[in-house]
Amino acid sequence: MEPILQNFSADMPRTDYPRPQWKRGNWLCLNGNWDFAFDFSNSGEARGMVENGDYPLTIRVPFCPESKLSGIGYIDFIPAVWYRRTLTLNTIPSGRALLHFGAVDYFCKVWVNGILCGSHIGGYTSFELDITDTLQKGENTITVYAYDDNRSARQPVGKQCVEYRSMACSYTRTTGIWQTVWLEFVPERYLLRAQMIPHALDKAVDVTVFTGSPASGCTLRLTARYDGRIVGHTESHIAGSMASARITVDELHLWNPGSPEIYDLTLELLDSGTGAVIDTVESYFALRDVSLTDRALTINGNPVFMRLILDQGFNPDGIYTAPSDEFLKRDIELSMELGFNGARLHQRVFEERTLYWADMLGYIVWGEHAGGFDLGSANALEYFLPEWMDTIRRDFNHPSIIGWCCLNETYHCMTLDEEVHRILYRVTKSLDPYRPVIDASGGMHYDTDMFDIHDYEQDPEKLAAYLAPMREDARVFHSPIGRYRGPAPKRPDLYQGQPYWVSEYGGTFWNPHLAKDADGWGYGDGPKTEEDFAKRYEELTHVLLSHPRVCGFCYTQLTDIEQEQNGLYFYDRTRKLPDWVYDRIRTANTAAAAVEKF
Repeated sequence: MEPILQNFSADMPRTDYPRPQWKRGNWLCLNGNWDFAFDFSNSGEARGMVENGDYPLTIRVPFCPESKLSGIGYIDFIPAVWYRRTLTLNTIPSGRALLHFGAVDYFCKVWVNGILCGSHIGGYTSFELDITDTLQKGENTITVYAYDDNRSARQPVGKQCVEYRSMACSYTRTTGIWQTVWLEFVPERYLLRAQMIPHALDKAVDVTVFTGSPASGCTLRLTARYDGRIVGHTESHIAGSMASARITVDELHLWNPGSPEIYDLTLELLDSGTGAVIDTVESYFALRDVSLTDRALTINGNPVFMRLILDQGFNPDGIYTAPSDEFLKRDIELSMELGFNGARLHQRVFEERTLYWADMLGYIVWGEHAGGFDLGSANALEYFLPEWMDTIRRDFNHPSIIGWCCLNETYHCMTLDEEVHRILYRVTKSLDPYRPVIDASGGMHYDTDMFDIHDYEQDPEKLAAYLAPMREDARVFHSPIGRYRGPAPKRPDLYQGQPYWVSEYGGTFWNPHLAKDADGWGYGDGPKTEEDFAKRYEELTHVLLSHPRVCGFCYTQLTDIEQEQNGLYFYDRTRKLPDWVYDRIRTANTAAAAVEKF
């Protein structure tokens, strides 16, 4: 295939490859300046925005119009927006042309040269459109429309605020394109995606590959390398549009928290008759098994206490979108420097580059989707399920993901709510039976592999007293809602002895530069001094680490976000506390956990 010259320039944002576990060389980054227009009446299509509309503004893609980095910074509600840019192609390579979007919030339509190429629903998931038949040599015009109504209760919005001003733990909204846009040329017959299931004890990984069109008469060739050495090789015939193969490696190197071992994987589509290579993709995998005992989560057979931080992925300049790839990596490093071994990637789907760095740094994470829609509606599954299924398929192969959490803090007790919980759990398990699944973190549990609660008690003695009965009897019932969420329903049957953890705690308000009531928000009464903060952190964390039935914690949170002042760092990622406090946090986090001794 004819090579494409990259169009990177010094001022082009986010030129890092957006899909690092499925790489080809032929791609064009389409980030940068696009023509832009607000559509407050949502009438743009009728007014001819596709054909000859007025685009009075310029926006810097992939940053949303609410962000500073977009060059616009409009933070009021935005019902709909339009984007347009021209792309000049001196030649059109043979094969297929795929236009990729990392994410567009929420519903979008895409035209190329005035021809509708497709649409997509879902503000968090990646998608691509085949635009081969609309491209022409020379100048091409790409037009994108996005509609977003996060007050409708009919779409997952996560922590995007449904009030005009950000408040409590809800923040500035994101509308339209917020991840990389890119163009890729592939052969007529090409490798579409793969699903990889590791079997660490067998030194093997099962790989199921799907092609973009029927490819019977072709062969799949897999080559695994470790540190540049070929350690495994296999081939399999394509049947229809898929092939399955098991590749066994000669050397066993396990992926563990803080000690990641990665194998490179080359996938090739071959013509079975001539042996010619039709398509090549570079990927990677890890040998890492996740399981559960009655007390803990295990990785490669060893109990691992989940020392997690709540990470919501917001930043002051890009909001949902990181200013750079290094910024994503640095967030993980900031967490690990304080002794955390992972995170709940909370109330949104993160871009794949976050998971890439988690894989490379040995950082365990829980994958979540965004809430904010009407769970009691008959259409709840319609709003949520397709995008959640796409999320699982996209992120399935990342070894850093150790579990899936469908919902967050669901407190309703209606029959429909219960059935929605059960359906989401069962669908998730059908897509990934190899990882634990939580139906709703900190909320109502119906079908769940782990039982978790959220508890923001600021008094360590009271937290210890609340958890004390479970030391003797694992089936002592505790409210799945938590002690500050209202009365619990009388459903002792909901807890079936699963591994138990506190997936949100702490959240301690701390910002010595602000008066809490006037300027900030956080949980509980804020400490009076830095010594008080350090002591409270140590003692709360000790309660959880020392409990023989608690297998993990998740501290709220990594950074401040806008008005929420309970981060361990300021919103701009600068240090919020003196070194001696960070030293005590690190020491508290890395103390031995009781469940790791069983």
